[in-house]
Amino acid sequence: MSEIVEGSLLWQPSAEIVEQANLTRYMAWLKENKGLNFLTYQELWHWSVTEIEAFWASLWDYFDLVASAPYTAVLTRREMPGVEWFPGARLNYSENFFRRHTDDRPAIFYQPETGSLTKIGWPQLYAQTAQVAQALKALGVQRGDRVVAYLPNIPQAVV
Repeated sequence: MSEIVEGSLLWQPSAEIVEQANLTRYMAWLKENKGLNFLTYQELWHWSVTEIEAFWASLWDYFDLVASAPYTAVLTRREMPGVEWFPGARLNYSENFFRRHTDDRPAIFYQPETGSLTKIGWPQLYAQTAQVAQALKALGVQRGDRVVAYLPNIPQAVV
């Protein structure tokens, strides 16, 4: 086994992978919809950390989030911890997550270190999510309650 030298490039995506990447789509969307033309990831990153409010507002718009109440600001202050993100907004995570699914593409690809690749479809994921929601209701969990789960990096963590 060869030694890895700090700072050495371990992998570089092909042009095809870069072209099809979600980040590339987002950068094209920024150019078309916001007039922002970032030629490199570094330029995008710099904008994201210097124009924090504009960056996060653009993500809200890019993902076309559905909210029952709009946000009044992107963040309450820049100091962390203690910042409040998108105050005033009310949204349903499940609604936003499931509203763009397509049955022809898997929702989750999962491959444990010692196992084979598993694909979980959107209908299966939706059914599992509904089962967990019903179980929580049966346990008496109500609006405003907090539920915490400590899980490994497995598909059930998404549910």
